[in-house]
Amino acid sequence: MPEEQRAKAASLMVVGVDNYDDALWKLQQGVGGIFITSWANPELLTTPGRNIVALREAVGRPFSVSIDYEGGRVQRHEHVIGSWLSPRQMATQMTPQEVERYATDLGNVLRWHGVTVDFAPVLDVDAHGLEVVGDRSFSTDPVQAGEYGAAFARGLAAARITPVFKHFPGHGQASGDTHHQLAVTPPLEQVLAHDLPPYATALPQVDGAVMVGHMVVPGLGDGRTPSSLDPAVYRLLRSGDYPGGRPFDGLTYTDDLTGMRAITDSHTLPQAVVAAVRAGVDQPLFSSGGALVAAIDALDEAVTRGEIPTERLDEAAYRVQLQLLRTGA
Repeated sequence: MPEEQRAKAASLMVVGVDNYDDALWKLQQGVGGIFITSWANPELLTTPGRNIVALREAVGRPFSVSIDYEGGRVQRHEHVIGSWLSPRQMATQMTPQEVERYATDLGNVLRWHGVTVDFAPVLDVDAHGLEVVGDRSFSTDPVQAGEYGAAFARGLAAARITPVFKHFPGHGQASGDTHHQLAVTPPLEQVLAHDLPPYATALPQVDGAVMVGHMVVPGLGDGRTPSSLDPAVYRLLRSGDYPGGRPFDGLTYTDDLTGMRAITDSHTLPQAVVAAVRAGVDQPLFSSGGALVAAIDALDEAVTRGEIPTERLDEAAYRVQLQLLRTGA
């Protein structure tokens, strides 16, 4: 049925929100999740009647609530959630077991404020001192990055927060910051050897999700398309066809489709959403939701035209609902 198909298309969207009213309107459009942006009114985390609890009562259906909370440089609304060590500090000062307990404490705070998904841990390996990675990475060593990332994810999961490993297949060796430009990694062989070992370590340990970044990987796909829009990248992730890898059937997100020039220089939001779902993502993520209805319409129409198989939409919608059930969102 057309209405059911459009509802499934809407359920894939995870969209940034500004305040209670904005979040309520977007949820009424059927989105599957909201993203607490750095500029969101903190009432969503604090104010009875205007917070996430009130949204759940008003909407009356499950939805995810996500935030960027890595610790260190990336911790949104730290005046509410608190200040936490950066990943590099954690790995320098703590054992993996201590990091796991530390992340459980963070997860409990997030959960208390209504959050169900944390876009962390970063599994990028800090290879060349790229500023956008830096101390957001647990280590310059792929093995240590994987061990500490897995520990952080286990801790979040113990607090019933879905951890999201990022940025597959690896941003640490990229030529630049995808917030500002289209960045290119070294050839696939180097990515397999250096950037993907943390995923081989961490993914089997935790029932988490994966965020796919916007880097171009020479030798993977057409060598021009950002990973988040590239079917070859999703096939690599799903197959586990990399050293030590295993097949992955969990939820996938794109990196932000509206706040990063690696995408916005060449795609409108509706175009990017269609390309990402066609490529294999389950949840397109975008921090700015001005074109939300157009994006839902574009995805719905792409399925109707046969540009995206119905089975692809069903598969993604199933994973979204399954994760909501697992987290009790």
